Formats: sequence, structure tokens, C-alpha cells
Amino acid sequence: MQNILTINFWKFFKSNFFTKNTAPIASIEPVGAAFTDGQVSVIFVLGGPGAGKGTQCAKLVKEYGFIHLSAGDLLRAEQKREGSEFGELIANYIKDGLIVPQEITIALLKNAIDENLKKGKTRFLVDGFPRKMDQAKMFENTVVRSQFTLYFECPEEVMLRRLLERGKTSGRADDNIESIKKRFRTFTETSYPVVEYYEKQGRVCKVQCDQPVDEVYSKVVDALNQRGIKK
Repeated sequence: MQNILTINFWKFFKSNFFTKNTAPIASIEPVGAAFTDGQVSVIFVLGGPGAGKGTQCAKLVKEYGFIHLSAGDLLRAEQKREGSEFGELIANYIKDGLIVPQEITIALLKNAIDENLKKGKTRFLVDGFPRKMDQAKMFENTVVRSQFTLYFECPEEVMLRRLLERGKTSGRADDNIESIKKRFRTFTETSYPVVEYYEKQGRVCKVQCDQPVDEVYSKVVDALNQRGIKK
């Protein structure tokens, strides 16, 4: 999915949030969420790299009619989009296993939600996001409050094996041992605290995902049922 943001927005974004070395220098002040809980329903989907988030999301899309928004896929699409001002920036962050500046990711997610809402789609799985606390707070302040977070727990050795196997055919720059280790470290240090934050609020459903795909999916369905999410 490609998201073409207006030139004026990008100029404002670039001049207000980035210095010459592309480091974020300020955060957007909350101006109210773009959508209400009644308009759209968002479930965050988190888990370490290789936990199987995409696989489970695909099954939920088929059976529940969710729109699957992968933060990583949106960023890669923007990276490849002809004329993108931030393609090189995104590529460098992904290659180094680092978190892309939140202003870019949230803008892409908001646009994707808006585009689908215009088509009558209201249920969203936001996969691989938020990856750190300021992303979580900024998204819920400026886009919409999430219903809850679906968290896939998986041993690191299992995720590593899956990613190395995927790397043989994926063509992804970050499916190599060096980038994978950086991604594991980034998840542990910056993303897992997000899970803990929402867990304290009673807004996390944990699913163990080192088992066969169908067994994991059965647990996912149980978790959704407990939250009142029906097909």
C-alpha cells in the first residue's frame, strides 16, 4: 500500500520536526484524536521480530474482516515510492534495525486508516506498532485510542530461526543476523515497556506463539472472544 502525503504537509513536517541530520527536534502537540472510538476500532499487534504477527493477522483479516496495517510495510512502501522525500531516511533506519521517527510512521498510519474509513472499513489491526512509549502516546492523542494490544510471546531462539529462514527468500535488508540481533535488542529495550504499560491498564491480551500456527490462532480467537470481538 502506498500513501501519498501532500507536498505541503511534507514541507511543514520536514521544517518543523527535523534538523539537517534528520533527528527529531520536537513532538507534535496533541490537538485531539482524528477519529473517535465510534468511528474506528484499532487493535495494536506487538511481538518480537519473527513472532508470527503477520501470519496471525492474515488469518484474522480473512475471518474477521479486519484491515491489516503493517507499520513496516507502510514504511517500506513509502521508502520505495518515487519522489518520496524520506525514502533514504527510512531505508537507513530499517537497515540499522532502528525505529523510524514516529512522525513519519504515524502520518502513514493515519492516512491508511482515513483511506479505508472512506471505503466503509472500520476495524484495524495495527501490526508492529507502537514500538516505543512516545509513539503509543502520540498515536492515541492524535489518531485514536486503541481498544487493546494483542501481544505475541515467543522465545528469541525460535524467532531467530524463523527470521533466518525467511531471509533466504524475503529479500529484506533487515533479515540478516546483524540486523536481527539489533532488532531483538531494540524490542526488549524500547518496545516491551509499551506492553508493560498497557498491561498495567488491563489492555493486553498475551498469546504464546512458539506452537503450530493453527494452535496459536485458536488462542488468538479465544482472546478476541474475551474482549467481545466477534466475527
